[in-house]
Amino acid sequence: MVALKTQRRRCDTNSFFTGISAEPDSLYTMTNLPIVDVVGVGLNATDTLIPVPHYPERGSKVEVDSANVLLGGQVATAMAACQQWDLHTRYVGKLGEDHAAALHRAEFQRLGVEAHLITAPASPSLQSFILVDPFGERTVLWKRDPRLTLLPEELDREWIVNARVLHLDGRDTAAAALAARWARAAGIPVVADLDDLYPGYEALLPNIDFLITSRDIPARLTGEPDLRLSLPQVHRRYACSLTAATLGHEGVLAWDGERFHYAPAYRIHAVDTTGAGDIFHAGFIYGFLQGWPLQRQLEFACAAAALNCTAVGARGGIQPVEAIDAFMAKAPKHPSAF
Repeated sequence: MVALKTQRRRCDTNSFFTGISAEPDSLYTMTNLPIVDVVGVGLNATDTLIPVPHYPERGSKVEVDSANVLLGGQVATAMAACQQWDLHTRYVGKLGEDHAAALHRAEFQRLGVEAHLITAPASPSLQSFILVDPFGERTVLWKRDPRLTLLPEELDREWIVNARVLHLDGRDTAAAALAARWARAAGIPVVADLDDLYPGYEALLPNIDFLITSRDIPARLTGEPDLRLSLPQVHRRYACSLTAATLGHEGVLAWDGERFHYAPAYRIHAVDTTGAGDIFHAGFIYGFLQGWPLQRQLEFACAAAALNCTAVGARGGIQPVEAIDAFMAKAPKHPSAF
């Protein structure tokens, strides 16, 4: 495989390719780029997980027993899960120049993810501090240097169109919107994991096929608090193939344009809910690529997310597909919310 570069952009590529240095405005062209199952464009993070005996009161001091530094980030974690389920994955994102960046590069290489990592010179990588209470619920404190914004000119169209599915989080909306337009023009399905409405989201949503958001997003888009009304409205407005909202211990509700599909969450002893949504999206993508019926996709995604919550970290409980199937066959579920 041959990489053509100029002197003007720096981009590190792991797994299938060797590292390449360049500056942000150059052309970057790959020949013989492999077609992967899924390409993800979006966030990575270095998470410091801090279990706390209770949520700290204002002005208090709380003694903790441990603090674990682990890797996360919405899209980066989803790609890590898909790769561990024997899908071929590609990740496109931005890192700083620090030890955290080295950890990400090493992990992508270990997993076999084809990683296109653009470096923001003299910038720290995205960092999160996550408080986890005894029930596994997490509170995230995070900081992202503006220099980590992924820019449209830093993308290469070949990274996007040589894939069967594109997965986005929409954090850097201009770059995400461009990637989604490229994918739409090439007939590649686009999955989006939206946990917030970032500036410029209006340009992104019309090119999303599978819009799977956190609970509050449909209401924020429509002004309608009832998901049974807001999900169809979002579906019509943006001409999606599917709109859905993940609901934590209540599962997931989806609208396909004709009817609702609901999957309750599985009962577990939650250790840490960090990364549950990331793994849900990975599970959905895995099921989609297997050609499963929608209901099975949703149930598998719920099960994968539930199991991930039984360990510490965004990727701590990623289980093999066989283990997820076995869990689905016997695990109890929460009562239906719909």
